Amino acid sequence: MKELILLIAKALVDNPDQVVVQEFAAQQTLVLELSVAKEDLGKIIGKKGRTVTAMRTILSCASAKRKKRAILEIVEE
Repeated sequence: MKELILLIAKALVDNPDQVVVQEFAAQQTLVLELSVAKEDLGKIIGKKGRTVTAMRTILSCASAKRKKRAILEIVEE
């Protein structure tokens, strides 16, 4: 899951070396925190949040196969 979000985020931003994904796991829930450069934040969120919504949809489909719940959070630095 972490690699999936990392791959998508690096493809969208101008500074792929500053993309960081941290993973926190609980029993049935996986929380992924995505951090990007400040100038790339708009590219990750997209117009009206469409890009981040699409990323969350892909993540939830991938996590459903593993019978877990995944949450994607965007962290501002």
